[in-house]
Amino acid sequence: MRIGLILGCALAGLALLAALVSSFWTPHDVTRLDIAQKLMPPSGVHWFGTDQLGRDILSMAMLGAQTSLAVALVAVAVGMAAGVPLGLLAAARRGGWVDEIVMRGNDLIFAFPSLVIAILMTAVLGPSATNAMIAIGIFNIPVFARVTRGAALPIWVLDYIRAARVAGKGAVLISVQHVLPNIASLLIVQATIQFSLAILAEAGLSYVGLGAQPPTPSWGRMLAEAQTMVSLAPHAAIIPGLCIVLTVLGLNLLGDGLRDRLDPRLRVLR
Repeated sequence: MRIGLILGCALAGLALLAALVSSFWTPHDVTRLDIAQKLMPPSGVHWFGTDQLGRDILSMAMLGAQTSLAVALVAVAVGMAAGVPLGLLAAARRGGWVDEIVMRGNDLIFAFPSLVIAILMTAVLGPSATNAMIAIGIFNIPVFARVTRGAALPIWVLDYIRAARVAGKGAVLISVQHVLPNIASLLIVQATIQFSLAILAEAGLSYVGLGAQPPTPSWGRMLAEAQTMVSLAPHAAIIPGLCIVLTVLGLNLLGDGLRDRLDPRLRVLR
């Protein structure tokens, strides 16, 4: 629906704007501790209040957007960069040993919950935003591989693909020139969905201490630090929680809106 697409763009754009602005300006210095001002409620000086160390929550949330979006962007990029070629290869060699290896590898990764794999990897590699990117990105690979293969298989039986093969084009050239452009819209929609899931995964890893490490702000760690003080300063937990919810909601609405716009079958139904 158009309203959902507009709302999704607005919410996702707000998070992106906060991340971009925080790269060169925040209302307060988040590295400066002011214990005398700890757990202050929202005011004209601190719009969203302060945390248990006296840091400005608005500034922390803005920098947390930068961390979450950066991790999610790299994780989705890793998934697409490896998963899309694998999916195209499996579709081009459907029924063969290459297709079988790719699909069974996907099944192996899907056999374990994504967050469990991410926790295991970051626990082995060490807690950091970089390792969180790698862990989340690795799970995105089979997602994009499966989606790409499923969308590409029906295209390989069409007449113009047969004509391209008769003309002497190889499987790689056909996949790049003819198959990929026809499934690009589906991959864009899937990327927005995986982007929102990556933000949730990053928040979960940071919540348990395996994501971005201090002093780098993170929405998940802000929630973890505020959970023992909810009765004293509920705003310290509400603000990062709302940031996660609204950003994920915006990306999901954006994905649904793009699907409605880009899928010709849905356009016909409308």
